[in-house]
Amino acid sequence: MSVATIPGSSPTRRRRGPPDPVVRARDLLSAKMAAYEPKNILITGAAGFIASHVANRLVRNYPHYKIVVLDKLDYCSSLSNLNPSRPSPNFKFVKGDIASADLVNYLLTTESIDTIMHFAAQTHVDNSFGNSFEFTKNNIYGTHVLLEACKVTGQIRRFIHVSTDEVYGETDEDAVVGNHEASQLLPTNPYSATKAGAEMLVMAYGRSYGLPVITTRGNNVYGPNQFPEKLIPKFILLAMRGLPLPIHGDGSNVRSYLYCEDVAEAFEVVLHKGEVGHVYNIGTVKERRVIDVAKDICKLFGLDTEKVIRFVENRPFNDQRYFLDDQKLKKLGWAERTLWEEGLKKTIEWYTNNPDYWGDVAGALLPHPRMLMTPGVERHNWTDEIKSLSTSPDEAKESSTAVPAATAKSTSSAPQKASYKFLIYGRTGWIGGLLGKICEKQGIPYEYGKGRLEERSQLLQDIRNVKPTHVFNAAGVTGRPNVDWCETHKQDTIRTNVVGTLNLADVCREQGLLMINYATGCIFEYDAKHPEGSGIGFKEEDKPNFTGSYYSKTKAMVEELLQEYDNVCTLRVRMPISSDLSNPRNFITKIARYDKVVNIPNSMTILDELLPISIEMAKRDCRGIWNFTNPGVVSHNEILEMYKKYINPDFKWTNFTLEEQAKVIVAPRSNNEMDASKLKSEFPELLSIKDSLVKYVFEPNRKVPAN
Repeated sequence: MSVATIPGSSPTRRRRGPPDPVVRARDLLSAKMAAYEPKNILITGAAGFIASHVANRLVRNYPHYKIVVLDKLDYCSSLSNLNPSRPSPNFKFVKGDIASADLVNYLLTTESIDTIMHFAAQTHVDNSFGNSFEFTKNNIYGTHVLLEACKVTGQIRRFIHVSTDEVYGETDEDAVVGNHEASQLLPTNPYSATKAGAEMLVMAYGRSYGLPVITTRGNNVYGPNQFPEKLIPKFILLAMRGLPLPIHGDGSNVRSYLYCEDVAEAFEVVLHKGEVGHVYNIGTVKERRVIDVAKDICKLFGLDTEKVIRFVENRPFNDQRYFLDDQKLKKLGWAERTLWEEGLKKTIEWYTNNPDYWGDVAGALLPHPRMLMTPGVERHNWTDEIKSLSTSPDEAKESSTAVPAATAKSTSSAPQKASYKFLIYGRTGWIGGLLGKICEKQGIPYEYGKGRLEERSQLLQDIRNVKPTHVFNAAGVTGRPNVDWCETHKQDTIRTNVVGTLNLADVCREQGLLMINYATGCIFEYDAKHPEGSGIGFKEEDKPNFTGSYYSKTKAMVEELLQEYDNVCTLRVRMPISSDLSNPRNFITKIARYDKVVNIPNSMTILDELLPISIEMAKRDCRGIWNFTNPGVVSHNEILEMYKKYINPDFKWTNFTLEEQAKVIVAPRSNNEMDASKLKSEFPELLSIKDSLVKYVFEPNRKVPAN
């Protein structure tokens, strides 16, 4: 693949080490002295809110620039944001992820990119408290991929990194001078921490490899096209629908707001006049309390603030104030143009004219959104939840989430725990019982469901009584004492495993609830594509191939049907093991009591490690199918060797073949390896099966003294 050269640069484009200091100093000096003129610009995250306004402005004002935009079209982005630019010959859209090194390198090379404006990021603070790893992957790792591509290709003349005012942390309430560009970074939430981390990488690549970097840190931005998880569009849409405006804490938190077109102009100035190696605050000294923003919106809609505004529980940590010193950028010729009243009216007019622009966003309008929204996906009953805030102030005091205005001040700055309540089915089951104990340990309120899964009315009554945030389904028929029982009780098995599970999923969907469903991985067996000992495991998207037992048939059937429900997280458990070696359901307990065992490597689930992860998955709003096993495989003999080493040095056993096993069981058993890379990616700390066995099972039960 050929690599385009930039006039005046070295013909060898693949720079492997730091540049010559003299050359670097000369390049930096020349970059500072003259206005910059890009040719081919890559804008990441350009289908998002701010970046789309920047992209549209550059396409419109500079027809001789080629603008290539890269966006993976996440929940808060839309191609419609780029409609003004799409007919233009100097515009090109590419759907893709900045975390794909191959794609980024390909684009830089084939499009002869000389300038990057890096906007792509996860930005919603509330979401970062429940899904912080996703923010690390997008905001830090994604930035690192871009920087490394810039280093390798060696053709980038400007790298503009878009950060946030939140990296400075909270500003003192009595401060009269804002944070300047050299102020210390003190982020206070997972979102701002990842943005600060990304900034450190950008700075390091600038210093180590001479990458011509510029960083911006901006105040809050508002205007047309913004996804309504943010404060101003959320309040506007709620006001349009005649619904209450929920305010975190007492509404005294102070923020600064800039209109989107003013911010787009600021980036235009930074692009052409910004000095390499510098940081620029994009801000305003005009500040507003959140309560005043709500009142201004109510005023423009003619609403009574006393009846519309509701105070709700604060988020885990809500910085009181962000205040920026904006003088440095002003010296480059930029100035805020749009008055608050004017910008707010324009924004309201746009949302009034485009009420369905983002599809069904009821979930984003909640006081504390429980999930990353997907535009256009039907969600049930969230509007009712928002309407529930429409009670009188006296009734609101009785709400579990409401904070009375008179007392909110005392709690607004204190960290608050997220409000969860779990409804668990499967109380008498092994997993269901352990879930209750974990909830108690973590201080999470929970109740066990009383209704039968097959009875829809009973499930609805459970939900009305408990009012859960999440539902966990650990109920099901596995057999008594094993799956052979299912072969002679097929109606009972299908009634619970298929009909009951689907019934619960449907009720949860109707009520807008996420259901964590503990399923099984015993729906696969080693085959030609996944041979034993190959290390090639079955993935989430693979179709079940094991039909040896009726139990497995019902589990495979319901898993396929559940794919029609977007509110379900299916966790494929396999051969579960726990530290309780007295439990007869424990796989280790079972095989330690057998006279003979087969010796086949299998994927397995260490419940002590993975059940707490399943609760975290509920908090992160994980959905779809997940192989819920520890990475790797372990054989029966390897487990029994550990049992002998840690528990009973005199323990002995013998093996027999699958053919011999078949003579003493009714239904064949599943043996397979499952690919746990998806789960490992979400939870990097997840231990391999053998390490997890030692840490969570054998060491806590050790009876043989360590050497």
